[in-house]
Amino acid sequence: MTTSLHILILGHGEMGHALEYLLKDRHTLAIWEKFPRSGYSYATLEQSAPLADIVLFCLSVNPHREVTQRIAPLLKKTCLCVSIAKGLDESGKTAAQIFAENLPAHQPFALLYGPMISEEIRAGRYAFAQLGCHDLAAFHVMQACFNHTKLYIEHTFDIAGISWAVILKNVYAMTFGMADELQLGDNVRGYLATAALQELSQIAQVMGGQAASPYRLAGLGDLITTATSESSHHHELGRKLAREETDGISGEGPHTLKMIKQHRLLNTQNYRLFQLIGEIVQNPCNVRSKFDDYFKQAFQYHPQH
Repeated sequence: MTTSLHILILGHGEMGHALEYLLKDRHTLAIWEKFPRSGYSYATLEQSAPLADIVLFCLSVNPHREVTQRIAPLLKKTCLCVSIAKGLDESGKTAAQIFAENLPAHQPFALLYGPMISEEIRAGRYAFAQLGCHDLAAFHVMQACFNHTKLYIEHTFDIAGISWAVILKNVYAMTFGMADELQLGDNVRGYLATAALQELSQIAQVMGGQAASPYRLAGLGDLITTATSESSHHHELGRKLAREETDGISGEGPHTLKMIKQHRLLNTQNYRLFQLIGEIVQNPCNVRSKFDDYFKQAFQYHPQH
């Protein structure tokens, strides 16, 4: 028998609709939307937050701080806050960092990241994710939440590792769209996967995570999903950039590049593929020749000492 939970969904965009589809028949749902549409009965935070066992942040990362500060005084001590946001806010912080800074020390929180395309969830297809949390009790709550659905979750303690893996995969996913638009072939796609994962693993460690985390669902799993799906926003961004188009180049990937540069979060010179992507996003001209130069430099022989 499935435990029935009170769940508050924040945001009624694509993922808000997808999680509503998954959970509506087995749990008591309340849905809050900052910009409510007519014809739908949305909850207020004041009414729904005190009742919630789980709050699902189906929002981009930028509103997280404001909304977290609003609901924090209203929540039960056991209420679990869960974010699916895969980006950095304007101060360069991850969803996990925002939760840690704005929730009471006792309040449990978690991150849910992996191959979870909303259209596929709503079509009744399988989805997979890692739940990053400090406490196994939170993982068991989420297992109960998604029991008897087609969303399967695994646990990790490595919040920093999966946060940076899932944030940066949007950056690397753009290269696959570039390569496809330039018709560079399947061999290049295979190379890009290995080069991206190597850099993701290195960056995860620099940011306090584990080297292996990018090879799991939040890294490799989500990268392959985003990088190979023709319906992927970041794959299409890569195609546009390869065509030297500058209009509409927006989304979590370009914003992440901007925040990393603005807040000096990484020494990007240490990561050649990441640096290539940043150069192309900033100046999308002669993209094919930039790939040529990148490959030549990447495979220059450097004797080991």
